[in-house]
Amino acid sequence: MHDLRPFFESEHFIETQPQYQPMQWGADIIYPTANGFDWEEADIVLIGCGEQRGIDIDKKYSSAPDAVRAELYSLYKWHPSVKIADAGNIRQGAALEDTRAALREVLMELHLAGKIAVVIGGSHDLTLQQYEVFRKTEQLINISVADMLIDLEDAEGITDRSYLMEILTGQPNFVGHYSHIGFQSYYAHPRMVETLDKLRFDFFRLGKVRECLEDMEPVLRNSHLFSFDLSAVKYCNAPANVNGSPNGFTGDEACLLTRYAGMSNNLTSLGIYGYDNKKDIHSMTARLAAQMIWYFIDGYQVRKSEAMLTEHEEFISFHVAFTDNDTIFLKSKRTNRWWMKLPNQMYVPCSYNDYLAASRDEIPERWLREQERLV
Repeated sequence: MHDLRPFFESEHFIETQPQYQPMQWGADIIYPTANGFDWEEADIVLIGCGEQRGIDIDKKYSSAPDAVRAELYSLYKWHPSVKIADAGNIRQGAALEDTRAALREVLMELHLAGKIAVVIGGSHDLTLQQYEVFRKTEQLINISVADMLIDLEDAEGITDRSYLMEILTGQPNFVGHYSHIGFQSYYAHPRMVETLDKLRFDFFRLGKVRECLEDMEPVLRNSHLFSFDLSAVKYCNAPANVNGSPNGFTGDEACLLTRYAGMSNNLTSLGIYGYDNKKDIHSMTARLAAQMIWYFIDGYQVRKSEAMLTEHEEFISFHVAFTDNDTIFLKSKRTNRWWMKLPNQMYVPCSYNDYLAASRDEIPERWLREQERLV
């Protein structure tokens, strides 16, 4: 890989910290030094980007990524086989687009090297830079976003409230599918939801998701990019989010979602956005973001242990007939995850609830949505 250090601030957070105890992440993080940066050993690379001018052009560059690092580095590592590198913080550009371009260049290099990138933001419009990597490589992908809002506003320029418009409608377009997780209906314009439905994208209301969070695992298993706005978490669990809501995901639900993302063999890009350390109370939101990353790493460990679908002896096969359909469900012996076979002979991720519905002679909603997209 090319030397990317010119894109980052010269001083790394870890250089200002005391020595960490053995088995803490801070004692094992790979980071840039004057002698170089050995990216090749890393499975996952952390990137800080405190750019907030996507919210307000006068917003100052945030030190939020370092506040998250302070909490993450103190956590104990339970997966010594997973190697984490922390590249540091992207330098602030003279203009907003300069910072975006630097982040985009770094993410592109990591993508081409086969690394998994975790971006600690920064405003939510930086999700667009995650997507640009796939667009430039002309790779058709599935995107998932967790946010209480649907950021499809018609605005001049790209902001944290309009960036989805560019992702979903910009040309050339390489969005194969889009899933919105945890939106709150009273904050969502009905026409925005109608637009997603017409495009045959999936959108999951907060209450529906919380009824059975496990049903989001297949959604994230099928995703290449996951962007999480901390506004999706209820205010009492993320007190830095002063523009949040009294409703939302709990902290443990947010961690479970990032764990599901880590488990996905497809997913190579995670972003956690919307954290303002200046408004945090007792660093509670930083701790939550750090724990979300910890669970992402925990999920990555599960990913490494999963078998390929071609390894038939590693799966239990269930032949199910429902309505006029006759199909096969597979259950992994290693991870207990499920897949279902579509009429086109392709297997797609599904949940145990989908299997139960088919067993009751009902058509699983996930089956219907997948069939609609094939038409």
